[in-house]
Amino acid sequence: MKYGWIIILAFSYGCEFFKPKETATEAPIARSMESYLYPSDLDGLFPANISSDDSTKLAEKYIEDWIKKQLMISRSSQAVDFNEAEIERKVLDYRYALMVHSFEKKYITQNLDREVSTEQVTNYYNGKADNFLLKQNIVKCIFAQVPKNAPNLAQFRRNFRAHPEGNLEDLKSYVSQFATKSYLEDTTWIIFDELILGTPLETLENKNQFLSKNKYSETTNEEYIYFLNIFDFKISDEISPLEFIREDIKNIIINKRKIALKKELEEKIYDESKEQHLFEIYRD
Repeated sequence: MKYGWIIILAFSYGCEFFKPKETATEAPIARSMESYLYPSDLDGLFPANISSDDSTKLAEKYIEDWIKKQLMISRSSQAVDFNEAEIERKVLDYRYALMVHSFEKKYITQNLDREVSTEQVTNYYNGKADNFLLKQNIVKCIFAQVPKNAPNLAQFRRNFRAHPEGNLEDLKSYVSQFATKSYLEDTTWIIFDELILGTPLETLENKNQFLSKNKYSETTNEEYIYFLNIFDFKISDEISPLEFIREDIKNIIINKRKIALKKELEEKIYDESKEQHLFEIYRD
């Protein structure tokens, strides 16, 4: 579909492509069946600093979408016997839901306390620990993927295997220079499957057994040696360590506060309206 008029208007008005109804000539710009689209219907849809070319493209896209939507509505009304009253009720329900959602969002933004203390997290975890079962194996470890031709591999191997008793600075220095992939956060839990992705360990048939029987391991392929030193592990379906889900618990607590604020707002408005006699319930 061509829209020569769009290009002409775009060059004529630039970023003020569509003017308000009170100043624009309301000749329709598109028709679908008995429905018409006017320039003012596009007011506010495009950024103020948009170029003429971009406004033309966006207008064309909007018009195409509008036409398709109108045609679908028309064909739907022919194919299905709609209950107009039910549709109107749903439209109103949706409109009211959007309005209430915006109001609730504003109230929550103004009143939500996002600070969650360590004590609150710990108490929540202790009270609901059984709900936090691991879905994957996790480990505390160090890991390095090192090319087979890297220098001083024997010395690096001794230092890596001796960790945390070895020289940490030497370990970090070597890894930064020669390792193509590494993980040295030995006090932080990490998902085991994510750690070994792309390594020979990825194809292990029984990873639970591997974790139970191997503290230190080396695996190889044609190019690399994969060093792994495990200090602790948890198997899926065990209760998750608090450190691993601390942020999740914070988010849960904050979401519960949001729900409480929504309920608080609803009850506050109800009580205020009741005191002001803004509603009545008629009973027989």
